[in-house]
Amino acid sequence: MRKDKPILTITGSDSTGGSGVQADIKTIAALGGYAVSAVTTITMQNTLGIQDFYDLPAHVVAGQVEALFDDIAPRVVKIGLIRSVDVLCSIADMIHRYRPEFVIYDAAIVSSRGDVLMPLDVVRAIEMQLFPKCSLICLPKNDAEFILQRSIDTREDMIEAAGKVLAFGCQAVLLQGGNMVGDTSTDVLMVSGSDVPHFFTSPLIRQHGMGSNFSSAIATYLNQNEGIMAAVNNAKSYVNQQIVFSTDLVGRSSDLYNEFVSEISLHIKTNNDVHYYADKLNVSSRYLAQVTRRIANKTPKAIIDDYLIREVEHTLLLTDKTMQETAYAYGFTSPAHFAKFFKKMTGQTPSDYRKKGR
Repeated sequence: MRKDKPILTITGSDSTGGSGVQADIKTIAALGGYAVSAVTTITMQNTLGIQDFYDLPAHVVAGQVEALFDDIAPRVVKIGLIRSVDVLCSIADMIHRYRPEFVIYDAAIVSSRGDVLMPLDVVRAIEMQLFPKCSLICLPKNDAEFILQRSIDTREDMIEAAGKVLAFGCQAVLLQGGNMVGDTSTDVLMVSGSDVPHFFTSPLIRQHGMGSNFSSAIATYLNQNEGIMAAVNNAKSYVNQQIVFSTDLVGRSSDLYNEFVSEISLHIKTNNDVHYYADKLNVSSRYLAQVTRRIANKTPKAIIDDYLIREVEHTLLLTDKTMQETAYAYGFTSPAHFAKFFKKMTGQTPSDYRKKGR
């Protein structure tokens, strides 16, 4: 028999393992707890961010939660990513029905990479149906600003914002990262019934998924009979130690971008199709677009066209090839097609460009 009951995490998956249910399970296990889980959403993501979501139906999420509560009766529930009102209502009903001792909501509204993770109607439903049932809401600054529609910069802003969230009916709010100075970040804990704010200053965390690790650590310490202040303090210490030993998963985006440009230089005269280059690099067109947006802030097609127009301009200025020869040399179907592309890219005809450049 285990001394502590398992901790239930209800959240989405992260296929990189950096956040979501994967990170929750790792953290809870590392601190001596036992995690059970219910998945709300399957994400398709990599080191460049979330590409797509598959939201599980509400009855599937409810079935997972009900099966665990009926049999195991977890004492602590940690809730993360919820992306539909139906799923939110199912989870809120389960909490009301089974009444776990602690409910921690780790707000997952805006991701660490800046992706908005849910529609506005879900946010409003969370405020009204989930917040009042929470023992603790862990609320990053970006999420708090999104909910309250105001900026949070100073300690006074943090206290006021935490108070507004408390007014939704939760027992405590931990507002995170609201006052950043240099490489440090300050959080504030406000507890219902007390006007005294508790501040925590620690190294600024920029690693993907550390918010999930932090809230899971709090859940684990609460399950080990720590009070709220001690649980937050211990979780802070744990996460700060993890920063020393862990590094973010690094993808191959920089290398891939260089390979993409190299392939363009080799094949620009025969092909200007994005899918062709994606196939050459053995990646999806969507991932190639993510890479070029992140590194060059351009689409793959824009990069191909930019390279193509530079090559065409050099040909017009440095050779005596006719317009027809130039058009066919670079894969255009006709001189008219070539002239249309050139004017779109430069604002002038190929003939005018050649005359002005010579």
